[in-house]
Amino acid sequence: MLEKIIVIVATWVMSVISTMGYGGIVLLMAIESACIPLPSEIIMPFAGFLVFKGVMNLWLVALAGALGCVVGSIPAYYVGMFGGRPLAEKYGKYILLSKKDLDLADHLFDKHGEIIIFIARMLPAVRTFIAFPAGVMRMNMPKFISYTFIGSFIWCWLLAYAGMKFGENWVGLKVYFHQFHYLIVATGLVFVAWYVRRHFKH
Repeated sequence: MLEKIIVIVATWVMSVISTMGYGGIVLLMAIESACIPLPSEIIMPFAGFLVFKGVMNLWLVALAGALGCVVGSIPAYYVGMFGGRPLAEKYGKYILLSKKDLDLADHLFDKHGEIIIFIARMLPAVRTFIAFPAGVMRMNMPKFISYTFIGSFIWCWLLAYAGMKFGENWVGLKVYFHQFHYLIVATGLVFVAWYVRRHFKH
């Protein structure tokens, strides 16, 4: 059942990007950065595949992804700033944000300081909820936005580039896959299944 849901989500992601273009990337990455587990590992490689097809531009794809991350991170920042840890613990479960996630984010922020905002934007899973402790700590907003944008741009560019390079080798690899979509779904499937099951377990 879970696998079917993830396939549906992946198909929806591809439909949004195909229909809305760069605006769809901004929207989807904003959702992902607002502490909602919509994996960028599905979003950006598919956008990269569209770069290979000539529909999009690699740098604009990365820019759209980074802008979406900033847009989605700002609400999460303010939730942390005004609601604090108690609000996140009370309602986080509804978006699969666990106490363990919050503990990890707090630990990383305490250990590495504000630079962790930049680093975490290039780490799977952690990037989804790292904006919250920045708000709790009342990190300087311009610096928060700068770190978020730069780290997210690098992450989005790398994922999109991977999708583009796979597209370039599509002729040689198509014998192994019926559609490129399946590879994207499989990648997201592994990540989301782990993420969801981990939270249900806790």
